[in-house]
Amino acid sequence: MAAARTRRINAPLRHLAVVCAVLLFALLGKATYIQVFDAARLRENPDNRRPLIARFDRAMGEIVLRDGTVVATGRETGGTYRYRRVYPAGPLYAPVTGHLSRYGATGLERAEETVLSGTDPRVMVRSIMGGAAAGATVVLTIDGAAQRAAYEGLRATGRPGAAVAIDPVTGAILAMVSFPSYDPNVYTTFDVEDLERADARLQADPAEPMLNRAIQRNYPPGSTFKVITGAAAIAAGHGPEESVSAPLAVRLPGTSVQLRNAHGSSCGNGLPSLAYAFKTSCNTPFAKLGVELGQDALREQAEAFGFNADDLAVPMPVARSVYPAGMDLAQTAMSAVGQFDDRVTPLMLAMISAAVANGGSLMRPHLVREVRLDDGTVIGETEPAEYRRALGTGDAERLAVMMATVTRPGGTGTAAAIPGVAVAAKTGTAESAAGRRDHAVFTGFAPVGSPRVAVGIVVEGGGSGGRVAAPIARAIMRAVLR
Repeated sequence: MAAARTRRINAPLRHLAVVCAVLLFALLGKATYIQVFDAARLRENPDNRRPLIARFDRAMGEIVLRDGTVVATGRETGGTYRYRRVYPAGPLYAPVTGHLSRYGATGLERAEETVLSGTDPRVMVRSIMGGAAAGATVVLTIDGAAQRAAYEGLRATGRPGAAVAIDPVTGAILAMVSFPSYDPNVYTTFDVEDLERADARLQADPAEPMLNRAIQRNYPPGSTFKVITGAAAIAAGHGPEESVSAPLAVRLPGTSVQLRNAHGSSCGNGLPSLAYAFKTSCNTPFAKLGVELGQDALREQAEAFGFNADDLAVPMPVARSVYPAGMDLAQTAMSAVGQFDDRVTPLMLAMISAAVANGGSLMRPHLVREVRLDDGTVIGETEPAEYRRALGTGDAERLAVMMATVTRPGGTGTAAAIPGVAVAAKTGTAESAAGRRDHAVFTGFAPVGSPRVAVGIVVEGGGSGGRVAAPIARAIMRAVLR
């Protein structure tokens, strides 16, 4: 009797224990699912502020120029989000730094985010060993005077464009400007409504201020591509003083289309030297050379400079510069003078001249000089490295001599000349879309024989490269040479 009574009393307890066990396992299962399988969704939930609070709870490392000028830093807010990113120069360095916001990071802020935030293992180890918990400092290769000269030069045109300057010997990028630019400080607010309004305005702006035209857009190179065609011609045995056929007009093979020189002008009485045709930027002899050399030789030479490559980052990824394939003879002729489907980034324009300046050795372009901790310890440093062997040393010297004539009296690039300095160059006026003004294009370097700076410039709808882009190049080069 007593045993039966006990069983009747224990039965509900057993049921309750079973229910509790089921609930416990359900709870553990739910917790496991959330932590293992659903964590990413919760982290990305806009209502979850914990990742943002953690992200802005510690001081990010600074981004500084090579002379120590601060272009990105942090400032305490006294609010929920402890640190706010600040860009003292506003739009001047925006194409380089990008920005850090609630939405994420762009530019170098994204490319170097782990060292700037302190999550890179090299920085974390120092923190564990008793060092500062702040992120590391990223030191750029940018020259402040060259950057400002490029920015002011582009702004004075009133047109969109980009300019890049490189040290030919090391590959260090001395200036990278895209115009129009934007103020990255508008992205650092923690007010969601203000941030959304600013982002919507900038994204909808037809001038595309958020676009880094220096590395994210490519353009028809126009006559600046004659550096490539000239290099291929020299490699094939044509000397700078060799006479070339330069009629007033050339009928493109297989068509009735006549290609003429700029403004319909003649070129050295129809039989100039290769150097003279280059100096005065004649179209007809280079179109004929393109057909003679063939598209494969031109493509091989272009790819030696880095065209058609997808492996370039500075450390932000760079759009491809393109030399097309599968062309007919007419298209090959047009490609030899920088038209048809040729495309080039402003960075590649600077790289072309940098390779010629450096005896044919093209150094890998880079923006980051070093990464260092607060105590001065350098944990990362960019060593100069060859990116491509663009052409032989002797061929580069002969091409440099031809380029140096462009800035002398009678050349198309006299507006880039600097008194007392030998400046090598090639100008271009590149056809744009139908009904739009031509782009002004320029590539060049200085001084010849002892190069310190190579530049590449595009001014969208700027017209003549010799009149519009060359003065900007001169200002940049002078800023570096000072």
